[in-house]
Amino acid sequence: MLLAARCGGAPTGSETPAPAPPAAARHASSGCQATRPLEPGTHRLRSGGLERRFLLSLPAGDGPHPVLLDLHGLGSSAAQQSAYGRLPEQGSRRGYVVATPQAAGGRMGWTLPHTAGPDDTAFLTALLDHLEQGLCVDRRRQFAAGLSYGAAMATSLLCVMDGRLVGVAAVAGLNIVRPCRDRPPPATLVAFHGTADRIVPYRGGHPFQDARGDLRALADLVVLDPVERAAAGWAALLGCSGRATTPLSPRIRVRDWKTCPGGTTLRLYTIDGGGHTWPGPIEVPWLGATARDLDATRLILDAFDRAPSR
Repeated sequence: MLLAARCGGAPTGSETPAPAPPAAARHASSGCQATRPLEPGTHRLRSGGLERRFLLSLPAGDGPHPVLLDLHGLGSSAAQQSAYGRLPEQGSRRGYVVATPQAAGGRMGWTLPHTAGPDDTAFLTALLDHLEQGLCVDRRRQFAAGLSYGAAMATSLLCVMDGRLVGVAAVAGLNIVRPCRDRPPPATLVAFHGTADRIVPYRGGHPFQDARGDLRALADLVVLDPVERAAAGWAALLGCSGRATTPLSPRIRVRDWKTCPGGTTLRLYTIDGGGHTWPGPIEVPWLGATARDLDATRLILDAFDRAPSR
């Protein structure tokens, strides 16, 4: 009778099976049992023979929590990115573990995959591993967002992290790198770009349009695709179709692809007259006009909240 109960008969008494744990708990990281979990603040992590640094913002509660990498732009820093994009503050309120890493010492920006320099793909992979071991996180819900060159690094990670990321946001940088050759697993990709961006031009061409000297010579070697062509390239790669454009205001429009496989989401917000800026409440005048009536931080977190777990 005991064997029959275990093989499908009606269990009784002590034979009643325990209820299955929630899906998030089944995918909780080993850090959920950490005796000394990581704390908020500045941390250091050894990767590729270099000591690397990142800022960490933590949510309330026990978890498991989703994880978000917040990547700064060229010539910027983790501290500046944290303040400007506000993802550590707003993300932690939404329940996200937000790590804002710093590019390697002596370098202005990230080493994109398959280019020379410190292996930032390995560093960011090691950072996610470190967070899984030191915090209670949901291994199925890992994201990246970035500004400018940080946006380029974030979108590159969709291609090189073997499906580890389920969502990416690219602010003022979707067209810096081309889509990968091989289709990644389904993911959320949301982008923002101003048509008057003179550092990463919306219509493509050479970056840093106002540069002089050595930077001008370097920029002349680079030709970027138009942002809308880059978005179309991602749509083709991700298998999305049914493009539709909706005006949100006289100067803001959003382009969605209505038919995408497997929970994939692709969305591009275009800001007419917008500069090389993060849409939201903080203005940086020398980077151009900022869309104060569009909160990119909120929209990024909204998109990530809705992203299906892998």
